[in-house]
Amino acid sequence: MKELPWFRDGATWRLISRGYLPWLGLLNLAWESAHVRLYTLWNEATTAYIAFSVVHCTLGDVFIGGLALLLSLILLRAGAAAHWRYPPIVLVTTLLGTAYTIFSEWMNLTILRSWTYNESMPRVGLAGIEVGVTPLAQWLVVPPLALYLARRQRGGLIV
Repeated sequence: MKELPWFRDGATWRLISRGYLPWLGLLNLAWESAHVRLYTLWNEATTAYIAFSVVHCTLGDVFIGGLALLLSLILLRAGAAAHWRYPPIVLVTTLLGTAYTIFSEWMNLTILRSWTYNESMPRVGLAGIEVGVTPLAQWLVVPPLALYLARRQRGGLIV
C-alpha cells in the first residue's frame, strides 16, 4: 500500500493544528512578551498598545511559522506524519522562518520604519543588513522547540 502524502493524512493535520500551532503560539507569546522591552515601543507607547503589539506579533509569528512548516513539507515531499524525517523538516522550517525574519526586520526597520530597536537590543550584521539578535534567536529556537513538543505530544492527544 502506498503511503499517503502529508496533506491527505488526518494525523498530520492533527499534529499541526493540535500540536505545532498551539505550541508555536504559546512559545512566541512568551518570547514576544520578553523581548518587547528591546524595542523603543516599550518606552514610547501605552500599556494597551504594547499589549496589542505583542498579540499582533504573536499571531503573525504563528502565521509565518505555520506557512514555513507547510512549505517545508511541500519542498521535502513529506509523507504522513508517522513517517516524517524530522531533522530535514525542522531544518527547512527554521531556515524559512529565519529568512523571512531577516527580510521583515530589514523591511520594517529600514524601508517602512514601522519600529526601531532600543539601544539595549543586541544586533548582528547579515549580508549588509543589521538585525536584532533576539528576533533571529526566536526563529532559531521557537519552531524547532514547537515541533519537538508537538512530536512528543503525539503519543497522547494528537494521533
